Amino acid sequence: MSGNDKLIRIELDDTGLPPPTPEVEQERRVAIFDLMEENSFALPGREDRTAPPGPYGLDLSIQDRRLVFGITDEAKTPVGSFHLSLSPFRQIIKDYFAICESYFDAVKRLPPSQIEAIDMGRRGIHNEGSQILLERLEGKVITDHETARRLFTLICVLHFKG
Repeated sequence: MSGNDKLIRIELDDTGLPPPTPEVEQERRVAIFDLMEENSFALPGREDRTAPPGPYGLDLSIQDRRLVFGITDEAKTPVGSFHLSLSPFRQIIKDYFAICESYFDAVKRLPPSQIEAIDMGRRGIHNEGSQILLERLEGKVITDHETARRLFTLICVLHFKG
């Protein structure tokens, strides 16, 4: 991978979603900030075509119950897109929101040792979600675990129902 194999812009299409809670909005801001600070993202070549060079922009949305990755170049010209079924993510996202709710509640009223235990569970579910994402991206995007973790956070944000 080269120094240009990275994301330089990320936009979420949250049209039609309810306004996020402050906690969900904070998760979104942190994930995007962390991705802009450091990420690894490249498109693989296909058969007889070479991959368009990075850096890339990413437009994430949900359309017709599918996760859509729209990829652009620096000039915001589309260079590729693909759709992923949301089915493999449904349960892990539900579990992630449930444990996040417990975590945000715990931060307000529980001692640090109990908060830490819940946070370890939250990280475990988050890692599981990012692993599913890595598997689903195979052959479509070349990325690393940390980038997949942050992208999984953004996928969860797009699933927020209020």
